[in-house]
Amino acid sequence: MQTATIEDVQARLPEILDALAPGDEVVITRDGKPIGRLVAPSELPKGVPIFGRAKGMLIVHSEDDDHLKDFAEYMP
Repeated sequence: MQTATIEDVQARLPEILDALAPGDEVVITRDGKPIGRLVAPSELPKGVPIFGRAKGMLIVHSEDDDHLKDFAEYMP
């Protein structure tokens, strides 16, 4: 379990959140006393869009013009 001051959390929240692994916890302190905590979920919910989740799953063939034959009458 990690601890961070409220000032540190306010200054570096995105970094702290990115460093949290599933199930990790950061206790937020003020004047040395715990006032809150950030807890990463043990598993991300399914169906929630997350940027980059499908990275590498799509293949684009830029040289493939066969699919354009169906639209030839619409193109100048």
